[in-house]
Amino acid sequence: MRFVIVTGMSGAGKQTTMKMLEDMGFYCVDNLPLPLFDRFVELVARPGGEISKVALGLDVRADQDFDEAEQALQSMRDKGISFEVIFMDADDAVLIKRYKESRRMHPVSGGGSLEEGIRRERQILQNVKKRADYVFDTSNLLTRVLKEELDRIFQKNQEYSSLIVRVVSFGFKYGIPMDADLVFDVRFLPNPYYIEELKRQTGNDAPVHDYVMSFPEAGEFLAKLTDLLHFLIPNYIKEGKHQLVIAVGCTGGKHRSVTLANELYENLRKQENYGITITHRDEKL
Repeated sequence: MRFVIVTGMSGAGKQTTMKMLEDMGFYCVDNLPLPLFDRFVELVARPGGEISKVALGLDVRADQDFDEAEQALQSMRDKGISFEVIFMDADDAVLIKRYKESRRMHPVSGGGSLEEGIRRERQILQNVKKRADYVFDTSNLLTRVLKEELDRIFQKNQEYSSLIVRVVSFGFKYGIPMDADLVFDVRFLPNPYYIEELKRQTGNDAPVHDYVMSFPEAGEFLAKLTDLLHFLIPNYIKEGKHQLVIAVGCTGGKHRSVTLANELYENLRKQENYGITITHRDEKL
């Protein structure tokens, strides 16, 4: 029996996660009244039962004490029932934006401000978050990437480290990505833009890639950057960081940055204990 608890901040993506788990063959139950929690667990955990994968959604509700939910989880531990906890999170500003777009009432705002409701919910859930097995920060997380990570954990049974690395190529002329944690400038390399046959191609095209990587400085930069990140990433994981955005920039974001971002992505994706994605922000501008 694989038992998964899905909880977290309202508006952070619990419903989306439950739907994805359902598509993976989990028997999903959401908004189960807490008085029924123990009875439900007993029913699905019976030896010889037909259900092998269960996902149970737990929300903070204005009409029930979340302490009961924590007690129910502790009761499962005491009975030797193993389970995993997924905690969905997002920045306060992102949650506020999502609520305003949906025009929904926050479940614990009590008719007060949205900001106060989010603050109260975060306080209520702080202990559950600390003990969660998987924490997903969806502030800048694409739905596709979330699905890939859930599939990696619950279908492929690969190790999870709580960190998702995003490699982003960009053009300085369009501004540095606002969510970038680390920014690297590759404008020191010769620019393919000034070569007529390469001008309208990008780093995703072999001629541009081969031109950029033909310079020894490109390979040396890549080796040093990869080595630096192999040092940094395990330490970010140890400190509980959930998302790392590595931005690689050149002038227009089409040639040098795309090439080096692709190379960096290939180097980092060989690591199997964290998720990694790549985006070329300005390639088509």
